Amino acid sequence: MNARTNDLGQPVGEAVEEWSGRPFPPATPMAGRWCRVEPLEAERHAAQLHEANLDDREGRNWTYLASEPFRQLEPYRDWLSRMSAGRDPFFHAIVDRASEKAVGVAAFLRIDPANGVIEVGHINYSPRLQRTALATEAMFLMMSHVFDELGYRRYEWKCDSLNAPSIAAAKRLGFRFEGIFRQALVYKGRNRDTAWFSILDREWPSLRAEYRRWLDPSNFDDAGRQRTSLRVPV
Repeated sequence: MNARTNDLGQPVGEAVEEWSGRPFPPATPMAGRWCRVEPLEAERHAAQLHEANLDDREGRNWTYLASEPFRQLEPYRDWLSRMSAGRDPFFHAIVDRASEKAVGVAAFLRIDPANGVIEVGHINYSPRLQRTALATEAMFLMMSHVFDELGYRRYEWKCDSLNAPSIAAAKRLGFRFEGIFRQALVYKGRNRDTAWFSILDREWPSLRAEYRRWLDPSNFDDAGRQRTSLRVPV
């Protein structure tokens, strides 16, 4: 961006022309080729998610989440009911369209319509979702919804700075690292330094084109293996 000054010669930010607040994310599904991302309903999705999460026998997915693994369905259903009762965080289930079963969770949170800022978080991909085309498509659908349909300016990803898989995922998906917020949280009786990442609206068009290239059916062989990897601009 070009530097600007006010009438006093002081540096100020670039003008944002004709800006108005953005809408709050609506409770509508986002559908792709392999998956559907839809508002989470505990009564409908809990049993499917719990079954899929049990494939994570060691509970590794929960290390950097605020809760411990749920081995029984009813406590998990109750927890999902509480977590999805409000609109921020706004929880979504990721449904495998081949099986029509929910296999993961992600949420919009810290939703700031006035400034056009929104975060994706509370991500919990069961082993059935990890390292699949569905996993990438789900993130693409949520990004596209935020930028193309709602017109937000900034999309955030935050995680524990020790969570190497989450950091690798953020970078692979095109989020840019912004820094570490030291001693940002206390959870599970321990400190969390938080790593911050973001995508801006002006970065989205090139990212969108690369996602569409990667997700095209021609990029996958008959066994569903990618022919070329996702190559996000740096």
